Amino acid sequence: MASEEVLKVVFPFLEGVDLASCMAVCKLWKDIARDDFFWKCLCAKRWPSICKRPNPSTLTYYNLYRTFYKRLHRRILLPPRISFDDLDFFIDIWAENILIFSEVVPGSVLQAGFRIPASGVCEMLKYHLEGSEYKMTFPVEPRFTIPSGQNQNVSVSVMVGKKDSNKFARIINKSMFDYIDRSSYRALAFDYLDIAPDYPFLTGIRAWISLLFMEDKKEDLMDVFGIQMDFCDVANSKEEVLWLLDMLDWK
Repeated sequence: MASEEVLKVVFPFLEGVDLASCMAVCKLWKDIARDDFFWKCLCAKRWPSICKRPNPSTLTYYNLYRTFYKRLHRRILLPPRISFDDLDFFIDIWAENILIFSEVVPGSVLQAGFRIPASGVCEMLKYHLEGSEYKMTFPVEPRFTIPSGQNQNVSVSVMVGKKDSNKFARIINKSMFDYIDRSSYRALAFDYLDIAPDYPFLTGIRAWISLLFMEDKKEDLMDVFGIQMDFCDVANSKEEVLWLLDMLDWK
């Protein structure tokens, strides 16, 4: 049996990666391996119904398999159109409708995070602060305290503004800190982002904000020393966060 005939018998039993490797051996193997029949066999294993089309398109099965046989790697983002230096964050916190914290935090400060965690911070919270997820954190000075119980009625609002224009966007609108994670000493609140109408399919994206605290069990209070904000449902890098902020409904 001629070598060409042997290859035509063997090639239909190969997986796509192996068949593609055969194409790099020599011109003869490449010409035989490019036969669309072999690639139709591979497509039939993965997507049997696609081979039942009565009028196949001009797209070859080789190109079809090469395009869809594996998930594409995450695309590299283009450079964001805004930077943290362009932004100010307006953070207001109430306890029982009494304003207990109100600050304008420059974006450069918010994204820089803690250089050194406050003394007395538990190991679990240190581990959380040093994690790989992209979270924006800044220290609270002076500190404030809130009741330690689950029903402390503490709420938060966060707005973001562009320094070079008179435009603002809402991130969190008077959301309650209704979950306290005592294992990592955080009180958490969230709200759904208002995305610009230009992006109608981006819905249900949450902004999370956490109060980082140390507990004073004698007085039943939480001593808040830091605030953290993240969008880890969808954004886990500085660039992703900036693109997400750029897509807010700026007014």
